[in-house]
Amino acid sequence: MADVEIPKRALFKASEVCEIAGVQPYVLRSWESEFPDLGVSKSSGGPRVYRRADVERVLHIKQLVVVDGLTLAGVRRRFDEQLPLVLEQAEAAPIKELLGRNAKERLGEVKRGLISILEMLNARPGEGRAYAQPAARALPPAKRKNGSRPTKRSSPKKRPGR
Repeated sequence: MADVEIPKRALFKASEVCEIAGVQPYVLRSWESEFPDLGVSKSSGGPRVYRRADVERVLHIKQLVVVDGLTLAGVRRRFDEQLPLVLEQAEAAPIKELLGRNAKERLGEVKRGLISILEMLNARPGEGRAYAQPAARALPPAKRKNGSRPTKRSSPKKRPGR
């Protein structure tokens, strides 16, 4: 199964994946239900397409099921065991390769910005680098439509006879 030739294309239809891997469509569908990240839907409700990595994964699943005799649950456990190894390899890749030039400088700027935000959030009012809030401006009393200002009354006046 290791000698299977995968055509040099980015995307494959389900029927093409079945032909390359030598499995029936119902088998591929059952593997999709066990491994939901296998294949990509073009649009909601549209036909699924498979990337080259998906085809390689299908071939790997077939190898583990047919040759090694694992169940799909065993294949899932095997993939879960291999996941930390894949993550470690990705972390070991040089930062410049992943992010381009000046990546360390840009990350340093982001880190300094996050630290200053953290300091600002942790500062008590009146301490540290907390930003002063603008003082509330006293607003003038509202004007009436005719332009005069309302007068303050301490208590309503009583009219005689009422």
